Amino acid sequence: MQIAQKEDIEIDLFLEAIYLGYGYDFRSYAKASVRRRIHRILGKSGCANISEMIPKLMHEEGFAQSVAYEFSISVTEMFRDPEFYVSVRRNIMPYLRTYPFIKVWHAGCATGEEVYSLAIILQEEGLYERATIFATDFNEKVLEKAKEGIYALKDIRQYTGNYQKAAGKQSFADYYHAQYESAIMNQSLKNNITFTSHNLVTDGVFGEMHLIFCRNVLIYFDKDLQNRVLGLFADSLTLGGFLCLGSKESMQFSNIAERFKIIDERAKIYQKQIK
Repeated sequence: MQIAQKEDIEIDLFLEAIYLGYGYDFRSYAKASVRRRIHRILGKSGCANISEMIPKLMHEEGFAQSVAYEFSISVTEMFRDPEFYVSVRRNIMPYLRTYPFIKVWHAGCATGEEVYSLAIILQEEGLYERATIFATDFNEKVLEKAKEGIYALKDIRQYTGNYQKAAGKQSFADYYHAQYESAIMNQSLKNNITFTSHNLVTDGVFGEMHLIFCRNVLIYFDKDLQNRVLGLFADSLTLGGFLCLGSKESMQFSNIAERFKIIDERAKIYQKQIK
């Protein structure tokens, strides 16, 4: 048996073990991404090969949690892709103003930077008080960090630049206070945000939403799982609701493409068809 084939079997067994043992299902993640992450875990584990990690996985819950954290998509920043947020202001906010209340789902929210970015926009557009934001991730550790809303002060310069390019209306410093080497997001941004666990791979529909953000998460899934998750979003949106994907993601060629119209192809903003 070739080495590559052996490793494929080891990876399949490793993914099956964490699913059966802890309920984390990474079996439909993109193969290249899975292999890269498992090799990164292996390098830190002290094990000689992937097979040696399986008993460690089954008998050490702390190790299993570290594996789940490694699979979390936590690469994010405030106002990432500023032109996207400009488009959100221009194309989505006018529609949201027509509703007496607004429900938003930020799926795969990671450590929360983009959740607070949207909260700032809603506040500046006079819509925050009528909004309920559900920020979800499968990883409790990153959810706790998102709920705290505490970020490294060294990153704030970049976030400030992003905010300004995203047509920010105030000084970005108005939205946080500095303490030691940290920036703590204002409580006024947190009041209408509920951080809660939800697994896009295994969990179901999440209410009737007017707006769903899920940016730069689907690229880590294989095609079948992408279609399943996009179907979940379509079923979770109200008629006329908006879905925002990441810059490298698209609804084109998906099973639900016909249920949406393109609002801004470059920004990857779509609206669920009313008819």
